[in-house]
Amino acid sequence: MTSALLVIDVQRGLCEGAHASFESHEVIARINQAAARARAAGAPVIFVQHETSTGMFALGSDTWQLAEGLHTEAGDLMLRKATPDAFHKTELQQLLHQRGVTELVICGMHSEFCVDTTTRRAAALGFPVLLLADAHTTEDKPHLSALQIRRHHNETLSQVVSFGPRIRAIDTEAVQFAN
Repeated sequence: MTSALLVIDVQRGLCEGAHASFESHEVIARINQAAARARAAGAPVIFVQHETSTGMFALGSDTWQLAEGLHTEAGDLMLRKATPDAFHKTELQQLLHQRGVTELVICGMHSEFCVDTTTRRAAALGFPVLLLADAHTTEDKPHLSALQIRRHHNETLSQVVSFGPRIRAIDTEAVQFAN
């Protein structure tokens, strides 16, 4: 298998200020660790940024920018999206096929929206997924804490078998990239 790391929506608006996600600095450190491993293995690293015409994710706004502390390199790929699904109306699937990617390692923000949707879509498109169990996060909600949401998605997504390709939740320390 050939792996790629997909980093979803690690943007300033979700990492700083009033809407800072749970453990955002720790999650960014884990994502940087995974990205360094991916690059060392020659695996593509793809950063996805959510955008809207107005509001927190307005293209080019300060809160739309990638988060402080998130390391990118010249060879990394950048992708913009406008829905929770990083595949919907983007070039993501084409980029993966061009590079011979057959497995995705997914991390980022928000667990219950863009991470969940993109993970399920990847499996539906035939990609086995390694969800970095400790490298995705969200904000606390009135009904559940961010940690409960993360744990719920790690467990729930790992139980999805109907697409064929498996989704497995693993800690960042355990991830290995195939090329």
